[in-house]
Amino acid sequence: MMLLWGTMMAAGPSLKGQDIHFSQVDINPVLFNPAYAGFFDGNGRFGVVYRNQWGTVSEPFSTFAATAEFAITRNRKHRNGLSAGLIFDSDRAGALSYGTTALSGVLSFFQSIGQQKSSLLSVAVLCGFGQMGFNPQSASLYDPSEEFNHPQVSYKNLGAGIAFYHQFLDEFDIRMGLSAWNINKPNISYLGLDSVCIFPRITAYVRSEYRFYNDFSVLPIVAYQHQNEYSELLYGADVKWYLDHGRNNLTLSAGLLLRHKDAAMVNMSIEYDAFIFAFSYDANISYLATASHTIGAFELGVVYRMASGRGKKKNSISCPVF
Repeated sequence: MMLLWGTMMAAGPSLKGQDIHFSQVDINPVLFNPAYAGFFDGNGRFGVVYRNQWGTVSEPFSTFAATAEFAITRNRKHRNGLSAGLIFDSDRAGALSYGTTALSGVLSFFQSIGQQKSSLLSVAVLCGFGQMGFNPQSASLYDPSEEFNHPQVSYKNLGAGIAFYHQFLDEFDIRMGLSAWNINKPNISYLGLDSVCIFPRITAYVRSEYRFYNDFSVLPIVAYQHQNEYSELLYGADVKWYLDHGRNNLTLSAGLLLRHKDAAMVNMSIEYDAFIFAFSYDANISYLATASHTIGAFELGVVYRMASGRGKKKNSISCPVF
C-alpha cells in the first residue's frame, strides 16, 4: 500500500483523467455528442452498451453505459423540437477496481433550416455528476494504517454539442457534429491538487449514407477525439442491406474501421422493428499488441426506439427526426 501511496504522491501533479471510451460511436450516438439526443424518429430512445477490454494484459477494463432520451415537444409543421436525455456510465479497471461512475442530464433543441427544410441543426447542453475512486482493500499488500482517508472523489461535469444533418437527395445524406465535454475541467485529486483534473475532450464526427440498388447503402465515417495529450482518429465504412422495407424494417449492417495506429475494428448490427442489436470487436495493433496477443476489446449494444417510423419509402433515406 505504501508503494501505491508513494506512486500517487509522486505522479500527482501530472495525473490526467480521461473519459470513458466506446468504439461504437453512432449506435448510441448521444454518448459521443449530446446534440444527438434529439436525432431519433419517435417519442423516445433507450440504449445500453457494454465494453470489455485488454483482458490478457491485466484485470479487464469493463465499461457500461445506459441512456434514455425523450421527445419533449415536436412541431412537424415548423420541424423543430426539444428533447431531454439521461446518461449513466460506469468504468472499472484493475485489481483495485479503479474507475468512475457518472450520471448526466442532456437538453437539446433542433430546428430545420433552409427553404426546402432538408437540413436540421441541433444544439445541446450537458450537466452531470460523477464519482471516481478505488478499493484499497483489494491491494495485495493492504495495510489499514496506510489507507487513504478519502479513496473516492466527486466532481461536476459540463458539456455542450452541435450537430447538423442534410439530405441532398432521397438516396444521399450527411451527418456531422462537434462537441466538448468536461468544459469546467473537473478536479479529481485525492490530495486537493488543482493540476489533477479531467481535461476537456473535443469530438468531431462525419457520417454519410449513399443508397444504391434500392436494397443497399454504403456509410463512410470519420470520427476524431482529442483530450489533453491523447487523440484518436477513427475511419472506415459500413455496408447496410435493407431486407424488409415494410413495417418490420429489417436491416443488416457490417463494416471495417481503423482506429489510427491503435486498432482494427469489425462492426456488425441488426435492425429489426424498433430495435438495434450491435456487436464490435477491436483487434489491437498498437505497441501493446505483443503483450495483448492482438486481443483488444469487444462491445455489445442494444438500442430501442419508441414508436419509430415504419414503412419507409423503398429507395430513400429517412430523416432521423421525422
